Amino acid sequence: QLQLVESGGGLVQPGGSLRLSCRGSGFSFDNYAVGWFRQAPGKEREGVSAISNSGGSPTYADSVKGRFAISRDNAKNTVYLQMNTLKPEDTGVYYCAAKLFLGEWVIPLVPYEYNHWGQGAQVTVSS
Repeated sequence: QLQLVESGGGLVQPGGSLRLSCRGSGFSFDNYAVGWFRQAPGKEREGVSAISNSGGSPTYADSVKGRFAISRDNAKNTVYLQMNTLKPEDTGVYYCAAKLFLGEWVIPLVPYEYNHWGQGAQVTVSS
């Protein structure tokens, strides 16, 4: 059974850092691109960052460029999202999602492209 499990969320002060992890199981992890999405209360789910099956072609939303970094370790079936210089507007539930990698030059950041989702991890940026 394909499963994605996020961890690493929590409460952090503005300017602080967090690292989220997404561990996959039950499928060939290195055949899948992985994306991170977030959803704030009352807002639509939005794409944050994505990475190809091999760890290349990272994609970032404009709002997080220069502050967030995505990476993956296929030996551990895990994708990471390092979040630095966090802002209150980064608050939300963060989800990781997986899709078969189809050789795209640009890994999409739209939720409908992904068909496997984790349960989400809460990130709260507040003083």
